Amino acid sequence: MRTTRLLVAVSSAAILLTTTATTATAAASAAGQLHHYVALGDSYTSGPFIPAQRYDPLGCGRSTANYPSVVAAALKPAAFTDVSCAGADTGSMTRAQQVPFNGTNAPQLDALRIDTDLVTLGLGGNDYGLFGSLLATCPGLRTGDPTGNPCEKHFTTNGVDTVTTAITGIQPRIGAVLAAIHQRSPGARVLVVGYPRIAPESGYCPDTLPFADGDYAWLNRVQSDLNAALEDAAASADAEYVDTFGPSRGHDACARGGSAWINGKNLNIFAAAAYHPLQAGMAGMAAVVLKTLR
Repeated sequence: MRTTRLLVAVSSAAILLTTTATTATAAASAAGQLHHYVALGDSYTSGPFIPAQRYDPLGCGRSTANYPSVVAAALKPAAFTDVSCAGADTGSMTRAQQVPFNGTNAPQLDALRIDTDLVTLGLGGNDYGLFGSLLATCPGLRTGDPTGNPCEKHFTTNGVDTVTTAITGIQPRIGAVLAAIHQRSPGARVLVVGYPRIAPESGYCPDTLPFADGDYAWLNRVQSDLNAALEDAAASADAEYVDTFGPSRGHDACARGGSAWINGKNLNIFAAAAYHPLQAGMAGMAAVVLKTLR
């Protein structure tokens, strides 16, 4: 009997603690006070090589000028935790991730607290090796068919676009991550941040983005389909989707005059990883996130 009463008391206390924390978080949000902001995501969130890089761990490529940091600087939460990491996929949310330089990034969901009231999630492109496979394969195929669509053909088997199939499998994975976020931080506002465009709507710049001409449209379609999957996952999981693909029109890797949000094929250790957001891109993405929040 004593054991039973003790268990009931502990359970009641846990429920009371959860309810109180959730209520307090909601009240703080209603008053415009942000208590704890957590940023989760992959390299399009962390910002490899964008100055200045953090060392916790260095292998995550986490910049102090990535879009979560810009958002946090604008919102001034009482606490800000950025655990985004280059190479992260949905599995990295619940498992430790090994990174270069013998580093380890803890499971990203461990950063969530019961009083977390804002979460941004930028994820999905690394699942099934999606972005990595495209960027490792497509540039090498341009030489043999510069005006065609050799990469799209490469990833098409028996008439089936295997990239589209992979994207279909990514959506439920994102949904599972969102469910876990809500479970750990039930009072949090959750934003799923989409991927900005890499290729222009029209035109080509093979010196910067060495895809075959016909693969530019396909790359845009792949990104659009991935973002649609993220949007659908958010809609099904009480989260909000932030579109950065539309707002990045004219800011792709081919953009001139310093208006590009995305770096081209060449790694710049003082600016950005190849095919990744530049500091201007992070600022642009942050502006879209802030517009959604406000």
